[in-house]
Order: sequence, then C-alpha cells, then structure tokens
Amino acid sequence: MRVFRTAAEYAGEFLAEARRSGASIGFVPTMGYLHAGHLSLVERSRRENDRTVVSIFVNPLQFGPNEDYERYPRDEARDLALLREAGADAVFAPPVAEMYPDGTPLLTKVTVAGVTERMCGRSRPGHFDGVATVVAKLFHIIAPDRAYFGLKDAQQVAVIERMARDLHFPVKIVPCPTKREPDGLAMSSRNVYLSPEERRQAPVLYRSLARIDEWLAAEPGLTAEELKMKIAENVREAPDARIDYVEVLTYPDLVPIDGPVAAAPRWIAALAVRFGATRLIDNRLFPE
Repeated sequence: MRVFRTAAEYAGEFLAEARRSGASIGFVPTMGYLHAGHLSLVERSRRENDRTVVSIFVNPLQFGPNEDYERYPRDEARDLALLREAGADAVFAPPVAEMYPDGTPLLTKVTVAGVTERMCGRSRPGHFDGVATVVAKLFHIIAPDRAYFGLKDAQQVAVIERMARDLHFPVKIVPCPTKREPDGLAMSSRNVYLSPEERRQAPVLYRSLARIDEWLAAEPGLTAEELKMKIAENVREAPDARIDYVEVLTYPDLVPIDGPVAAAPRWIAALAVRFGATRLIDNRLFPE
C-alpha cells in the first residue's frame, strides 16, 4: 500500500500507472479515525474496481467556528494499519497546506443550492460548501471511476451526486448502507466523544426511526409534520437528548412533502441530536 502526501506524487506514480494499465479506480474519501463503516466502503470498492484509493483528510473548510475541528479524533498510524489490512492500494493523506496552499478562506468555492438548505445545511451554515469544495478537489486529484459514500449522511450523498451531475464529473457516486453497532447506533468517528451514559442513550435515534413502520401501519395517512412530531416525542424519551432537527422530506431533492408521506415515491426521515457537546445524525430512506 502506497501513501501519498502530495497530488503530484500521486499523479506521477500511482495514477499514471493505473492509466497505462487501464485499471479502474475506486475512491473512498474519509476524515480518518476509521471504523467498520469506512472499511465496508473499502471492501465494496475492492470488489468493483481494479485499484482502491482512500483519502484521509480532516477538512477545515467544513467546520464552523465553534465546531470540533481541533479536537476531531485523529490516529493516522491506526488508520493506515487498518487500510493495509483491508487491502487498500493507496492512501492520499495530504497536509492542509497541500489542499489549501493559499490558506482558507478560499476565493473559489463549490456551492450546491437547494439540497443544502435544510437539515444539516440549515444548522451548520457553510458546511456543505466545504464538503463540496474538498470533494471536487479530491475528484480532480484522485480521478476515480467510482466514489463510495455511506448513507449515514444521506444529505451529503445527495449534495455530492448533484455536484457530480451538474459539473459533469466523470465519476459514478455509489451510496452504501449505514453500518451500525449491535444496539443500532450508526457508526461514527464522533461516537468516541460520548460519555458512558450518553452512549447508553444514543441508540434512541435508531429506535425512533425504526418505529416509523409501526406508525405508518397504524395511520397510513400520516403527514410529514405528524411523523416528525412522533419521532421527536420518541427521541425525548432519552433524558439527555437535545434535538437539533427532525425532518421528513423528499429524497434526493430534500423538499417538503404534500399529503401523506407514504404516497411520496422516495423520501427520507432524518434527525440530528446532541448529547452534551456531541452531535449525532441518523436517517432512514423509504422505500428501503
């Protein structure tokens, strides 16, 4: 497994060889501190491509001024060992100065309108500009045929799919199912922030989403607002939970649903909840 720190090294050594041999490239972008969810993306990329490249980069552009950029968990040595064992062919792990040589803020950013205006886009202004900008840069550097993203952050997937389509990136976006702990909590690098008691309560996100089938079976005509109220009531059973948002929207356009949610051809129930200083997200897509 090769580790590259600069775009020039990657292009001159790894990408050039892959192009000469006609090898397809699968790409898994990460911010490191890897867990089984990330490794499942690597596994799928290896099945579907000749080469698999993983990036490790904690992107300052997608963190707000009061967010957790400085304390975001990092352990590159551990990540590289996991990726070597998982069979990744190359890792792109640049310093911030490589990705943003003129520093931040940038004069040029990628903004995806519409799908960024609700959910995390509303509660984290500028976040998705940072995501879209860094992913666009990584697509240019890595030049993948396919890129793999977990659906735990389904809004991010919708943003990247729209950006790739609108800007004609020659890359297929591959959404992958959320990996969960045995108690249902969605795997996340931020789960390490939770205290033992917060960790005990955190699966309430998944339990609340899992009850949607039961509620729809009992009341098939439930509207988005009624369903949001039921989800929120269920989340509040956890005494330390503070709701950031609960949304029920069409997917992937992320616009409000008129009439019964069950009549929408494709929709998402999504929520963000804080436990202490830790913000967790989860969602379900319908039909699954």
